[in-house]
Amino acid sequence: MSKEEALYRYVLRLGDNALVLAQRLIELVAHGPELEEEMANANFALDYLGQARMFYSYAGEVEGEGRGEDYFAFMRGEREFANFLLLEQPNGHFGDTIARSVLFENYYLLQLEALTRCIDSRLAEIAARSVKEIRYHQRHDSQWLVRLGDGTPESHERIQQSINDLWPFTGEMFLGDEVDTVIREKYNGPDLGVLKTAWELRTLGTLKEATLHVPDDQWMHSGGREGRHTEHFGPLIAEMQYMQRSYPGLNW
Repeated sequence: MSKEEALYRYVLRLGDNALVLAQRLIELVAHGPELEEEMANANFALDYLGQARMFYSYAGEVEGEGRGEDYFAFMRGEREFANFLLLEQPNGHFGDTIARSVLFENYYLLQLEALTRCIDSRLAEIAARSVKEIRYHQRHDSQWLVRLGDGTPESHERIQQSINDLWPFTGEMFLGDEVDTVIREKYNGPDLGVLKTAWELRTLGTLKEATLHVPDDQWMHSGGREGRHTEHFGPLIAEMQYMQRSYPGLNW
């Protein structure tokens, strides 16, 4: 695999992760448990959407075939998306949303911090802009995880179940392939082994503070990187892509 092909696929994956989580968070607009949290969620969704646009625009430049952010977001099929399965899981109740965000953001923040040191200047620039937003997201959502875990018996039980349900999707974040190897070796990109150690340290620390524990079953889902998605993904992109599919080439 060439350096250029690996860079294109890697940046596209980053865009897919950001877009899918943005779509899930957008679904929660007007459904927050309180006004302040409603505002925070809307802003977080916009942050992820903005990051997806930057990654997709750069992926189009690297590819060099004239395809841009709208094409990557709205005109690809289900099997062409390479996002983590964790991010396409339904919002569920508030605790489910918080648990999903914390498990991903603990990883994503480390990934972005590593990418700020990569030798591709454009990717490093996008990472540097994004890391400031995700650092705030991660702190905000981790505080909610602690509040729910160390709160009432009911909130503790429900957030623990959220962790139990979503934990099996976390292993996929550290399953590297040829793309990750080229990015690490040729671009000074993230080392997934190092990221996993740091992620476990941060995540287990937060869970301990929240009086929560890691589920015993360590079996993990995978397949998102290869375009094999869960049953939740089809309806998600069908709603997201409806207007562009119905009115191709429409200018807003």
